[in-house]
This record gives sequence, C-alpha cells and structure tokens, in this order.
Amino acid sequence: MNKYFDEDDIRIRLLKHISASTSHLTQRDFAAHLGLSLGKTHYCLTELIKKGYVKATRFKNSRNKAAYSYMLTPQGIEEKSLMQVQFLRRKKSEYQRLEQEIARLTQELDAHNTTEPPDRS
Repeated sequence: MNKYFDEDDIRIRLLKHISASTSHLTQRDFAAHLGLSLGKTHYCLTELIKKGYVKATRFKNSRNKAAYSYMLTPQGIEEKSLMQVQFLRRKKSEYQRLEQEIARLTQELDAHNTTEPPDRS
C-alpha cells in the first residue's frame, strides 16, 4: 500500500489507532494497518512517546517480545482531540477550495464548448 501522509495525518492516525486498540500490538502491526513503512512508524511512535502523548509498556512474560501495550496518556487524549479539530478544519478548507476549482473548471469548459465547434479532423 503506497500512501503519502503528512506528519500531522500520521500522528492523528496513530493516536486514533492506539485509542481504539484493545490488544497488544507491534510496530509492524501499526505499520501494516496504517500503510506506512516500519521505520516511519517507529519514528512517529517514538516522537509521540517523547512528547508524553503515548505510554508504551513491554510485556516481560510475553512470548512475543516485540509486543508492547500502547496507551494514550491524558495529555495524548487531549492532543488527539485538538488534532482532530484541526484536521477537520483543514479538510473542510481543502474541500471548499476543490469545490471552487471544480466550479471554475466547469465554467471554463462550458464557455469553451459553446464558443468553439468540436474539432472533427
């Protein structure tokens, strides 16, 4: 899966996935679910942990030594909410710009089609 996201999109997707997850996941699990490289996932999770938004706990008795329990901290829950509001505003703005561009292009095509006969050579 080849998806391109900016860092804010990745952070919000990780925070949402962590908050919805009830099982112990590896970074490989996160990477596969989000369609990201393992390295990018590791970097983003590490940054979220450094900022205090996520707490990671290793399971000492687990057979899967790569499995961690990732939990949002109270600060992470607050950050996730703020990021969701910002994300929604940004997407609404993008949507409005696209609507305007589509309207402009439609007008241009309509004007072009009424002034020139089709080229049938």
